[in-house]
Amino acid sequence: MKKEVLDKGFIEVIDKLGSDLTVVNSARVSFGKRKESFDDSDRKLVKFLAKNKHWSPFRHMMVQFHLKAPEFVMRQWYKHVVGIETSSSSAAKDHAWNEISGRYVPVSDFYSPGIWRRQSGDNKQASEGSIDDQNSANDLYNSTMNTILESYQKLLDLGVAKEQARMILPLNQYTEVYWTASFQAIMNFIDLRDEATAQWEIREYAIALKELMMEIYPETTKIWFEVIEK
Repeated sequence: MKKEVLDKGFIEVIDKLGSDLTVVNSARVSFGKRKESFDDSDRKLVKFLAKNKHWSPFRHMMVQFHLKAPEFVMRQWYKHVVGIETSSSSAAKDHAWNEISGRYVPVSDFYSPGIWRRQSGDNKQASEGSIDDQNSANDLYNSTMNTILESYQKLLDLGVAKEQARMILPLNQYTEVYWTASFQAIMNFIDLRDEATAQWEIREYAIALKELMMEIYPETTKIWFEVIEK
């Protein structure tokens, strides 16, 4: 399963652990019970667990993703990984993160916005609408990127190490990551990034991620959002 995001990005499902039955079987093991098929009693149990914040059964489902996103998106994404706590109630603890290295691989892909947004008048970190002069913004962006890429290549041609030459590259460079996380951690990411105040680019990834989770764990994902969005 793979979703294209932005102009060159994507989210691809590499592997998964568990099914919709995983949550309820993990919860029912306390009573020595195990189900083989998902029914209405399981839906009620999943809803009860989510509503009452019994998170541990949701951590038995894991998904491994291959991500390609601009560096500025990945910086926001990684906050969900580095915010690890030792408490069992932490929604950010179930992650593994491995990223492509610009020390080994030359950077070649860069994000180009389709629309240049206007700075929000009442929110310092947000944008709204679009600026009037899109052509001038595009011309400035393209000329700047051409200069940067030419300089980067010249440094490499001079024999400068990639780990140093990459210092001049901007935050719109695409990077690739393998991200493995529990169902709860993934839902926490979607809850925070698929909402009105999130940056548009990372929200596009959250929307694609939500669609993929609906395919992987349809019953559990649907119930989760029914509970959380109330």
